[in-house]
Amino acid sequence: MNAAAVGDAGRAEGRGRVDTARHFWAALVLGWRVESNWADPVLFAIYSVIRPISSMLLLTMMVAIVGGSADASARTFVILGSAVWALLVAGISGPAWSVLEDRERYRTLKYLYTSPATFLVLLAGRGSARLITGALGTLVAILFAIALLGLRIDPAVVDWPLLAVTLVLGLPPVLALGIVLAAVCLQTRQESWNYPDAFSGATFLVSGVVFPLAVLPGPLEALGLVNPITWWVAGVRLAILPAGPSSIGGAGSLWTAVTGSAAPDPLTIVSALFLTGAMTTLVATAMFRESERRARDRGLLDRTTGS
Repeated sequence: MNAAAVGDAGRAEGRGRVDTARHFWAALVLGWRVESNWADPVLFAIYSVIRPISSMLLLTMMVAIVGGSADASARTFVILGSAVWALLVAGISGPAWSVLEDRERYRTLKYLYTSPATFLVLLAGRGSARLITGALGTLVAILFAIALLGLRIDPAVVDWPLLAVTLVLGLPPVLALGIVLAAVCLQTRQESWNYPDAFSGATFLVSGVVFPLAVLPGPLEALGLVNPITWWVAGVRLAILPAGPSSIGGAGSLWTAVTGSAAPDPLTIVSALFLTGAMTTLVATAMFRESERRARDRGLLDRTTGS
């Protein structure tokens, strides 16, 4: 009896990386359609960018009132940080929102779990769809700041290799933090809908997004230095505005006190991003595997909490 008569065994057993890539793409497309199916493209685009622009305007007004309009470096620091945060918060919150929506709103989590794709790949794909939405918001926010808020970006000065490397190395740990949050949401019940925003807010505090780490107490500043988001933000900011202020070093900072340098150089930023990102990704994968095992054993995948 030939192979054609008994069927394709590889189809049932999977084909390794090929199937993983195919499942990831299917999950990404699913996530995008879930995100955008309620509105026409124009309305969806407006909805995707209005939050980062409004946040940027609010923070810019705060800086103008507190620091004065003459403090251009502080205003530029805040504008760029708040713009890139739209992408980060989308990546961090994406996997957790996918778990909550599929479990509570659509009641499809148990069906997705039994699909051929592994659950971790499924959540990574769904989270990547939200990352695309966040990237759209970041791009429009930066263009808005250039046109109306006086942000000056010289393409000839931008360190394009550093920017490319930082973006590539930074996206996996962003999704990894989202996977950690998804692992928590698999186990929790009431008020779980508030966890993504609460976790994003805490990460915002220790990432140097709109103020340098030096203004934080010592333990929080140390926590920021082992946070891959901190190095991602610093790398993007240094690549786009090489002469701008650093969110990590400076007078009174833990970094300067320990290393003696005013700010980390590009190679240090890339190395720190790689190390902290790899550590975060490994820890996130282990946490999610354990959370998934516990949820499967206790029947949490097919429950609806009503939260």
